[in-house]
Amino acid sequence: MIQRFGLIICGLSLFSLIYGQEGGSSAEKYLDLVGQQFDAQKAYETTHFVSEQWRLPGNHGFDTSIYYVQQILQEAGFVPKDEAQTGQPHYRLERYPLRRPTWEPVDAKLSIAGVAKPILDFATNRNMIAINSFSTPAEGQTAEVIFVESCSPDAIKKAKVKGKIVAGKCSVYQLFRTAVLKEGAIGVLAHRIPKYNQPEKYPHSIPFQSIGFNSKAQAWGLNLSLAAWRALEKAKEQGRVEVNVQINTKIYPSEELTLVAEIPGNKRESERFVFSAHVQEPGANDNASGVGTLAEMARAAMQLYKAGSISPKRTITFLWGDEILSTRRYIQQDSLRAKGIKWGLSLDMVGEDTEKTGGSFLIEKMPDPSAIWTRGNDKHTEWGASPVSKDDLNPHYFNDFMESVCRLQARKENWVVNTNPFEGGSDHQPFLNAKIPGLLFWHFTDVFYHTDADRIDKVSPKTLHNVGVSAMASALVLCEGGEKVAMELHRLLQTAAEKRLNTERELSVTALRAGSKKAQEEDINKTWVKWYLDSTPTIRDVLFGAPSNRLKKNIKQAHKRLLKIQRETLSSF
Repeated sequence: MIQRFGLIICGLSLFSLIYGQEGGSSAEKYLDLVGQQFDAQKAYETTHFVSEQWRLPGNHGFDTSIYYVQQILQEAGFVPKDEAQTGQPHYRLERYPLRRPTWEPVDAKLSIAGVAKPILDFATNRNMIAINSFSTPAEGQTAEVIFVESCSPDAIKKAKVKGKIVAGKCSVYQLFRTAVLKEGAIGVLAHRIPKYNQPEKYPHSIPFQSIGFNSKAQAWGLNLSLAAWRALEKAKEQGRVEVNVQINTKIYPSEELTLVAEIPGNKRESERFVFSAHVQEPGANDNASGVGTLAEMARAAMQLYKAGSISPKRTITFLWGDEILSTRRYIQQDSLRAKGIKWGLSLDMVGEDTEKTGGSFLIEKMPDPSAIWTRGNDKHTEWGASPVSKDDLNPHYFNDFMESVCRLQARKENWVVNTNPFEGGSDHQPFLNAKIPGLLFWHFTDVFYHTDADRIDKVSPKTLHNVGVSAMASALVLCEGGEKVAMELHRLLQTAAEKRLNTERELSVTALRAGSKKAQEEDINKTWVKWYLDSTPTIRDVLFGAPSNRLKKNIKQAHKRLLKIQRETLSSF
């Protein structure tokens, strides 16, 4: 038996407390509906197709991926927006000019003079060419390699690298900027791989990196695996090292594509739940998996819509484009539309076979107090924390609601669900910047993150299914809205609040025993209470009119309860 400030949980599951002992929650209903329609194999096939494309905005791989998803939408029954009747599900393909030419890799080889087999070959190392590199002559460029001990400007200048190829253990961007643009080297060989990629275990992996686009220099950079770097070092032991570099890339004017599909709400069409999956980046999990999952979510939702199984009262929007930019533009380009965006969810690295990648499925929460004081079971990933202050907090039920739906799916499918405090860096960021509740579904730490080992064999159809079903069901619950959903959100939020406040109290008691200052522990607990005090009224945003007297009463009682918990907590310090 666990006692939480008078709330006794004995013989009842968390879910029966949240949704009532009679069961039959809105989330459970939609998880079942979507689960029956969502085809994991279709999501996997789309992920596979997209993963084979090397994707940057405007290049062939990016555009081909967009057109592939567009065909899925057409076959599902979405019609072009300019042909759609009022209330009919539709899509539109938006085109935007690129500020500079797009780039795509074709082929490359790096060979040590006198050694027949290349130490790097694009056929097996598709991240070896630094983004924005220009082609070499067809026969390649052969030159002496100058190894620099440091990538500082002084060290590179001292090495006298003009007309040479420079090798260094730093980012290719940094090395290129100094060695080529300032000191006249013809190209660079850079080796820098994050520890979480475990290069000792995976010595042939290469993270993709870029150099600054420079049409005047028309030079290049290569990213080296640990195995390739060691091969160069071994050659260096024999004396002077000379290499031949062959690079073939395409650089050409283009345009940026963004694909948007919508199932219009039949009651509040201007209010919407927005999903975003970015297309660029060359990996399978990052982010072909997001593209494939969202495409199948749209297809499944359309089939349910045509069958009359769903009839959302608010609009559901699906967006595919360039990471952060497309989502930010969608929010900013139409101020009236932006006012109606009530929730945003980014799907990024959502298909992982966790036994292979090591990356747990995570819900990255919108900034809450755990992003300020990260302790207990809350942990940041190796991606790293972003600074968060109290001013960044926008209290809302969205964190707890989305987690609860995923945990319902996890209970059904034996799926592991975790959360992490806010870190940023994906398509949830533009929502949050606009003060719109926004979350990220992702996986980390993935040892193959951003490397050319992020291929389709690291993707799990089962994970695609669990993520897609949970995400789509969540949107359907909120877009249905109404009194029943508001009451469910209220029960969920109060249960989550008591659980969290009990945890924070226990952590503070332990911290005080270890010498923490009472003022800080009081601040932490007060901030959490305020989070839930301010989150509770936000459940009204699913309503279509004034709250009922019952809901008003429940909100009022919740406020009294939370303040009582705060008094009990502070008196215990």
